Amino acid sequence: MTAPLSRISALASRHSALGSGLEDWNGMGTAWSYATDPNAEHDAVRMRAGMFDMSPLKKIMVRGPDAAATLDHLTTRDISKIAPGTAAYLCVLTETGGIADDAIVSNNGGDEWMIVHGSGDTMALLMESAQGRDVQVSFTDDLHDLSVQGPKSCDILNAHCNIDLTALAYFQHTPAKLFGHACRLSRTGYSGERGYEIFADAAVIGDIWDRLVAAGVMPCSFTALDKVRIEAGLLFYGYDMTEANTPWEVGLGFAVNKLKGDFRGKAALMAAKGQEAVRNVCLDIDWPEMVAGGAAVKMNGKQVGVVNSPCFSHRLNKSLALAHINPDIAVGTVMNLSADGIETTAVVVQSPIYDPQKAKTHG
Repeated sequence: MTAPLSRISALASRHSALGSGLEDWNGMGTAWSYATDPNAEHDAVRMRAGMFDMSPLKKIMVRGPDAAATLDHLTTRDISKIAPGTAAYLCVLTETGGIADDAIVSNNGGDEWMIVHGSGDTMALLMESAQGRDVQVSFTDDLHDLSVQGPKSCDILNAHCNIDLTALAYFQHTPAKLFGHACRLSRTGYSGERGYEIFADAAVIGDIWDRLVAAGVMPCSFTALDKVRIEAGLLFYGYDMTEANTPWEVGLGFAVNKLKGDFRGKAALMAAKGQEAVRNVCLDIDWPEMVAGGAAVKMNGKQVGVVNSPCFSHRLNKSLALAHINPDIAVGTVMNLSADGIETTAVVVQSPIYDPQKAKTHG
C-alpha cells in the first residue's frame, strides 16, 4: 500500500480532472503528466503561455531582526545585496562544501524574507543557522506557487492585475491583486521564457487557476517542465547536482559571493575551487527519442561521464541531456553513449542550447 502524501495541493482535484495520477514529489501529489500531449504543453510555454503548479516547492518565511544574518550564514549569496522587492537564486551548502539544496530567497521588506526550495536539506540547515539568533522560522503549505511562463504571460496577467507588470524586472517581486485576489507576483520561473510566479493562499489559488485557463493559459505537466528547463540549462536538485557536487562543478559559481563573511561550508568550498571532478554540460545526442537517465558517456572505451536529465525536444528536433563529464572535455567533443542496448554518439554543446543569451527571461 502506498503511504498517504503528507502535503496536498489545493489544485489536486484540477490536476486529477486533467488526467494526472498525482505522483509524489517532495511529499506532494504532483502533475507529472496530463492526458494532454506534453509536446503541446511545451509549445504553449514557448509560443503563448503555460502554467505549472509549483506548490511542491517548500515555502519558508523567515522573520525578525536577525533574519538576514541567519540567511547569510545559510546561503552562498551576500544577503545584504538583496534589496526589498528583489530576490536571488543561491545554494545551500553542507559543512564540506557540497550542495545541500538550491533555493530562491526573496526580501519582502520589514525584516521578512521568504525562501523557496526543493527536496534538499534547507529547512534543517536553516534551523541550525537560526540557533541563538532573534529570528522566527515558519513553514507554510497554505501559500501556493503557480508559475505562468511564456511570451504572452505578461500581457495575460497584466489584463487582470492591479499593477503594471511591465515595470517588474527579472527577479523582482511585489504584492498585487490578480483577478481581485491578494497575492505576491515574482518575475521568476524555470522555463527559459519570460514568466511569473504567483504566490497565493489555498483559498484563492483555485479561482486564479480557473480564470487563467479561461484566459487561454494551458495547464502544463512536469514532463513538459523537464523539456523546457533542460533546453534552458536549468538544474534539478537530486539529478543534476547533489551533496557530492560543489557549485564550481555544476556551473553555479555565479551564485557564490567569495568576498562576504563566513557561511556554512565556505572554507571547504574555497579549498575545492580548481579541484573539480566533473563539469555539468548539455549533450546533443544522435538518437530519435529520449535516452535513459544514467546512460554512460565514453571516450576510447572509458567512461568519462553520465547522463542525469534527458529529454527529447520536438521543437529543436534533438535528443538532449544535461550530463556530468570529465572537466577537461571541451565543447564540440564527440563522445560515445551507451544505454539499454543503445550505442550512439553525443556531442558537447553550449548550454543553454535554447536562447543562449537569455534575452527572453532577462529582456
